[in-house]
Amino acid sequence: MPYALASDQTAIHYQVHGEGAPTLLLLAGQANSRHWWDPVLEDFSAVFRTVTLDYRGTGCSAKPDTDSYSTRGFAEDVRAVLDHLGAARAHVYGTSMGGRVAQWFAVDHPDRLDRLVLGCTSPGDAHGVPRDPAITEQLTRPGGLAELMYSPDWLATHPGPHSTLGDPGMPGYARRRHRFASARHDSWAVLDQIAAPTLILHGTEDVFNPAANAKLLAERIPRARLELIEGARHAYFEEFRARASRLVLDFLAESPGI
Repeated sequence: MPYALASDQTAIHYQVHGEGAPTLLLLAGQANSRHWWDPVLEDFSAVFRTVTLDYRGTGCSAKPDTDSYSTRGFAEDVRAVLDHLGAARAHVYGTSMGGRVAQWFAVDHPDRLDRLVLGCTSPGDAHGVPRDPAITEQLTRPGGLAELMYSPDWLATHPGPHSTLGDPGMPGYARRRHRFASARHDSWAVLDQIAAPTLILHGTEDVFNPAANAKLLAERIPRARLELIEGARHAYFEEFRARASRLVLDFLAESPGI
């Protein structure tokens, strides 16, 4: 079971799928492990050497109860994984909190990044569009999160279990630290420093992370491309898999500089 050591010696578990070049690193949402990507992983591993990881506090990674959880810190854990793999550069696709982590990776390590995909994410609530408080309240009732991730029609025919609803083995303290890390994210001042070609994806019916944030990111990141997926909620990449995966694969296949 491969592990990379972060700068503070925290063990970060990762897995490699497929053998194609270049490397594609997939970053999951808040309080989720690498299993977030299970429903769509084969779309990417058929083309790229695809890497999934467990954030600190999730999955098989170490779970320190320390102040070491932040979106920028998670980006340094990503760098440690790429170092351990011997990968000089990679494509990075981050969704939800993973998109926030990916923003920091793009800013702090531009020499390690080929192309960037940001899905259902935001620049942070300080300058972005926060969710309605009623949506946060919905998270406290049974099934509330699933209803924010998927449409009613999808849930009627896909009863689960769903791999996007949180890591069930995650300690409570780590879950809280993930929540605070994501809530404190604020990349607004540095988004214009992102130099990599960037694709932004978002579902039009996403109220968990309001779709208006996609437009803000597209306006702030130089030459970013925006694609909205009609009818999709937060887990657009699973429910609208055929369209979403094709958009990402076509974007990553483009020639450098396009």
